[in-house]
Amino acid sequence: MRSNIFCKLRRSVAALLFAAAAGGVLVFAGPAAAQQSMAGSEKIWNALKGDVLGDRPILLDTGLIRIEAPKRAQDAALVPVDIYIDPAKAAGVKTVTMVIDVNPAPVAATFQLGRDSGVTHLATRVRVNDYSWLRVIAETDSGELHMSQTFVKASGGCSAPAVKNSKEALASMGQMKLRQFAPPKESMTKAQELQLMIRHPNNSGLQRDPLTQYFIPAHFVQNLSISQGDRLILSMEGGISISEDPNFRFDFAVHGTDDIQVEAVDTDGKVFTDKWPLDPTGL
Repeated sequence: MRSNIFCKLRRSVAALLFAAAAGGVLVFAGPAAAQQSMAGSEKIWNALKGDVLGDRPILLDTGLIRIEAPKRAQDAALVPVDIYIDPAKAAGVKTVTMVIDVNPAPVAATFQLGRDSGVTHLATRVRVNDYSWLRVIAETDSGELHMSQTFVKASGGCSAPAVKNSKEALASMGQMKLRQFAPPKESMTKAQELQLMIRHPNNSGLQRDPLTQYFIPAHFVQNLSISQGDRLILSMEGGISISEDPNFRFDFAVHGTDDIQVEAVDTDGKVFTDKWPLDPTGL
């Protein structure tokens, strides 16, 4: 179902962007750039949100979920994003969807949170193609939708050249690294923080080969699952907006001493797996 939504949005939003730009809605220069581009981004969101969320009401800025990102990106291909969930209500959140309005495929990722996973913070890096609202929408067990948004000034993130050359990227593709962080000494819970780094070009399909100038086909991590033993911490269905070498940092509630296990599947059907023992210094 969601895969169909990703494909549908990828085809339709390019047309929306062109129409908006042609009509003078999206203007990215001059002193009024922010207001004009905010309005253009909002117009795109109003056109696509039904495909993403249906006709359900969306509650804005209730405090259940919050998104933070730099107001102006230093690198539009590597924009840091932090998502926070109210710890008192985190147990009732089942999915978190991140949307970047003006990107050719605006649904950057949908995260499913495991039951009792204890995830209250998730950080990653995204591509932002132009001045845009970045949105996160939390869906609760009861079906409520809660949204937070922030505006980012950026340009060209989806077409920016890859950091690595193709041979280097292919040689290391699928390699993973996990960093584990102990909870603060004053913490009264068994919450722990992990940072997962995956080597993958995550090509957007809008980048050009520097030699041939042909477009490099889209090739990215589409599905990701992170668990402790057989307990899901979180899973992701991602799109072209997740940056090269995907990087996710998050907290979770530790249960027992089972290994941390990761499985990633890319759009070519390649499956990458790894596991690590839980660091006892973090318990």
